[in-house]
Amino acid sequence: MLTAGDFRKGMTFEMDGKVYSVVDFQHVKPGKGAAFVRTKLKNVVTGQVIENTFNPTDKYPEAVIERKQMQFSYRDGDIYYFMDMETFDMLPLNYDIVEDAMQFVKEEMDVTIQFYKGNAFSVEAPNFVVLEVTETEPGIQGDTSKAGNKPATLETGYNIQVPLFVNIGEKIRVDTRTGTYMERVK
Repeated sequence: MLTAGDFRKGMTFEMDGKVYSVVDFQHVKPGKGAAFVRTKLKNVVTGQVIENTFNPTDKYPEAVIERKQMQFSYRDGDIYYFMDMETFDMLPLNYDIVEDAMQFVKEEMDVTIQFYKGNAFSVEAPNFVVLEVTETEPGIQGDTSKAGNKPATLETGYNIQVPLFVNIGEKIRVDTRTGTYMERVK
């Protein structure tokens, strides 16, 4: 059991049947009245962020989130299959669970899947991925007078802004946390 007074960033706990992660916390000791803990919490399943205050002596059960590296194998309609590289078991997940990560993930790429009580609830792409540009306007030779961007479509279908010199068929590194162009890769 965790007490609210022990909350730290990244801790996970159960409250009202839901699992929350502490995003931010502040211990407040006002001049009058009892001390309290002001927190910003993120529901680890839905991603919803809420603010809440707690009495420092409130107790909550600790939630253990298991993280496992798996490889994306293939897609069949709205079902995405991931392979456990140790047991070679296949894990089918619905589109709503993998939606955000799949913008950056292609077949045979490793991802991190989070489990709570044996149920997968989140898929995380690697922080940086290398993807091929499949569609963009051609770059104009010598157009360096302005540092501009143009829209491009990557091999996963994700739309991104890239510099003017990037052309179709080139590979680029993308930061999956922000969804932005990092650099061209040779």
